[in-house]
Amino acid sequence: MEFSQNIQEILNNRLIQVLLTVIAALLLQLLVRAPIERLVRQAIRSHRYSSKEEERKREDTLITVFHTASSVIVWILAIIVILIQLHVNLAGLLTGAGLIGIIVGVGAQGAIKDFLAGVFIILENQYRVGDIVTLSAGVTGGVSGVVEDITVRITKLRDLDGNLHIVSNGSVGVITNMTFQFANVNVDIPISYETNIDTAKKIINEVGIDLAGDETFGRDVMEAIQFLRVDSFDASVMTVKALGKVKAGMQWDIAGEFRRRVKIAFDKHGIDIPYPQVVVHEEENHAAKARRSKPTK
Repeated sequence: MEFSQNIQEILNNRLIQVLLTVIAALLLQLLVRAPIERLVRQAIRSHRYSSKEEERKREDTLITVFHTASSVIVWILAIIVILIQLHVNLAGLLTGAGLIGIIVGVGAQGAIKDFLAGVFIILENQYRVGDIVTLSAGVTGGVSGVVEDITVRITKLRDLDGNLHIVSNGSVGVITNMTFQFANVNVDIPISYETNIDTAKKIINEVGIDLAGDETFGRDVMEAIQFLRVDSFDASVMTVKALGKVKAGMQWDIAGEFRRRVKIAFDKHGIDIPYPQVVVHEEENHAAKARRSKPTK
């Protein structure tokens, strides 16, 4: 009997109640993670996506967002319970918060804009965790990188130098998604004016077909890279364009391998990839020329 009274006294302690509420919130936050992940993956798999990669990106994005949302809800409820345990007058607090809410609302327009923009980015599947994107974000040239995290307020991008860029969703502006469903390999190849165009076309097409059948790179090629057209005539070279379709995110690797193989094939067939050249004609000094041409006695 005495033991139960001691337990009751401990539980009636406000600090103990607050501590238990915080522990319960932490446990609930952890417990809801697995069901959220399972429900999202089941819902996403019921839709048809062009590839497993597209499906995984969408799943990871929604799981991240729902984890954040569930954590916010859990802690809002925990704070309300803690206020009740501390015997705070919630009615009076809410009444006083009305005026404060108006003041804060005026100053929080940017946050509301970020929130709405983030909701549309997620719902419309504009980009996902793992995508490589360029966001204009009011910066000349934009900000580019791999999407590491998306919330309803911010997007985190990691660039090639390892820098982490945090962009508010309301300032995203123009979005260029370079890894959505598929990508094109668009390669410009300079060749000399002495090169036979039909021969160059044949070699480029053969290299593209060989690359599409390669054990390492072939599984990522959707349409073999092929000669498209003569694209331009420049001072020292003429440029031909080759184009192909590959899986999203693989365009840079495959374009690099294609260029390497084209260089090897061109060397084998004696086709030059020229570099800019300048021919300089020097005009000799007239007096020196006259002296050299004057007959000796």
